[in-house]
Amino acid sequence: MRVSVIIPAFNEEKNVEFVVREAKKIENLREIIVVDDGSTDRTAEKAANAGAAVIRHEKNRGKGAALMTGCFAAKGEIIVFLDADLCFKADDLEKLLEPIKKGEADMTVAKFPKARKKGGFGLVKSLSRWGVYLMTGEKFNAALSGQRAFKREMLKSVGEIPPGFGVEVGFLIDVLRKGYRVIEVDVNMSHRETGRSLRDFAHRGRQFRDILLTLLRKLYAV
Repeated sequence: MRVSVIIPAFNEEKNVEFVVREAKKIENLREIIVVDDGSTDRTAEKAANAGAAVIRHEKNRGKGAALMTGCFAAKGEIIVFLDADLCFKADDLEKLLEPIKKGEADMTVAKFPKARKKGGFGLVKSLSRWGVYLMTGEKFNAALSGQRAFKREMLKSVGEIPPGFGVEVGFLIDVLRKGYRVIEVDVNMSHRETGRSLRDFAHRGRQFRDILLTLLRKLYAV
């Protein structure tokens, strides 16, 4: 099965090139698609220089919309989502792909090591975990993880990817409700950690809002 890697990116000129180059090392790669979601820096240029196919949104439309744009363009039988601020090795990406290639799972979700520094108060992660459990009866520690691999056929069954920062939680709930097999995979990945500045708390506030709205939509969709 060939693999399509989709990387949503907004003002990630400092790291997107690294993510593309590392992802190019995996086996059975068909394409890497970077969706530049209205960046005002050199994200698109850096991604293209590293060898990715770049699709650009003229205005910022949010992570969910960027991922959906990438999915419409992807041709691989397996699709991988990677964040543009990620630090990882190709071996960890192969760990995500292996259970799918072996027929042991339909989707894998990356479970990161414990954060090195104190960020928020865990409200966003707790909301995500409990939301998924209440909606599906399944427990996932890494429900919020943006690093995941899945069979392309699942998109046809689910139909859409939720908007905004609710994308990971909403997509996971939809997939579990459809009866697909999802497992968490321990990886040695990391991404840019937020601290406790006003800007960081504002970002987590937007995450919490989007995830809560996504959960409410899923609740009434039952």
